[in-house]
Amino acid sequence: MKPFAIDLFCGAGGMSEGILQAGFHILFSSDINEDVERTYRNRHDQLGLIQGVNTFFKRTDIRELPSSEIIKSIQNLKMFQNKPFPKIDAIFGGPPCQGFSRAGLRKKDDPRNTLFKEYLRIINDLRPSYVVMENVEGFNDSRLDGFVGVKGTAYPDNSLVPEILRNEFSKIGYNTLPPQVLDSSDFGVPQRRRRVIFIGYLNTVKPPTYPTSTTPNETEKVTVLDAISDLIVNQNSKLNLNKLSKYQTESHRGRTKTFSGKSVDYNGEIYNHDQSRHNELITERFSLFREGESSAVLVKRIKSEGIDLRQYPSLLKECERKLTDYTAQQIIDLFKTGNISDEFLDALLTKKSNRFRLNRYSVAPTMVTLPDDFLTPFEHRIPTVREMARIQSFDDSFIFLGKRTTGGPRRKVEVPQYTQVGNAVPPLLARAIALEIMKAIQLNETALQLSTT
Repeated sequence: MKPFAIDLFCGAGGMSEGILQAGFHILFSSDINEDVERTYRNRHDQLGLIQGVNTFFKRTDIRELPSSEIIKSIQNLKMFQNKPFPKIDAIFGGPPCQGFSRAGLRKKDDPRNTLFKEYLRIINDLRPSYVVMENVEGFNDSRLDGFVGVKGTAYPDNSLVPEILRNEFSKIGYNTLPPQVLDSSDFGVPQRRRRVIFIGYLNTVKPPTYPTSTTPNETEKVTVLDAISDLIVNQNSKLNLNKLSKYQTESHRGRTKTFSGKSVDYNGEIYNHDQSRHNELITERFSLFREGESSAVLVKRIKSEGIDLRQYPSLLKECERKLTDYTAQQIIDLFKTGNISDEFLDALLTKKSNRFRLNRYSVAPTMVTLPDDFLTPFEHRIPTVREMARIQSFDDSFIFLGKRTTGGPRRKVEVPQYTQVGNAVPPLLARAIALEIMKAIQLNETALQLSTT
């Protein structure tokens, strides 16, 4: 029988994919959002994990999720009829990370900062053998004021979160490994995404270890070219697309097996590959970026080398419209020299300052939830949901449901496809971690067998 796992704060299912690939059976999972529920449950239906039969998903705020409800949901599964409650081998989870993120303002009293307390509450009640918690790098140097632990311990203001967590685990009977930062690109993911991993384990079981890199050298890493070159839409591309990379073949074939151990029933269709429609002005603006260039690097190059705006007729017209104190020839001449003010740069590029063009021969930077932050290396456009999913290491058979994107105040309540992808734990990173937990479980079983013979 497969070891049993629970995935809390599961999102669209990146962590779950890795857990399943490592050989676990997910009995219970939970997230707060309706959009991710649709995607998550659809995927589990594909995999033969059927609601109420051999798994249960609960959409709820974890603060309103009593452990008794998790136990009841698992006990009521058809596979456990007339059977005792099973031993939970591992609980995985990634409490929402915005409160710990180094990107943007962090607040000690951000309510999201204490969601890991709810995670600890459930761990204390269910007593899994192993616990995995994933978060952003900012977790390591975050501090909290007025935190009160699961057992009522009051911590002094300005306490480091990792120290709180290790102490809390100790109080409920768990040993912990020192938190470790893992880079997804070290585990076959074509993306440099660094995450803090925190592992706890009962005093009575074998300690696990963190995974070691499967691609320690830069030349071994999976590149953007390896990941998405077969998704190019423009057939005039000069790339040789006759042969798929190993990574592309695995994405097509699928790394996650069904509950019965078979490949997912997949017809080869490329889902979630709808492109944004860019007008000529935007396309020209995107074409200014060379591969591997950020907006800041592009600005530096323009000021250093200049550009010939005659090659960009739509951009020239836009600059004429905005820079009314100058003639077209003056604008052309000034841009050629690069001796231009911020007014000229704003007319050319707009004020968006964090765009980056992917480099085909390198891994991607961390994929975030806003696709406009990135450009594909091959075409003058932003990536599709599928391209971002490939860079996150999702199988092609994994379908993201709901709106493709959203904006404005709706971002507070809606989790569109791009956000589902950007928020996910890369499945291959999750698999590497889950495999180490699996090894420890197997060592426990071996030790138990030896002790009874």
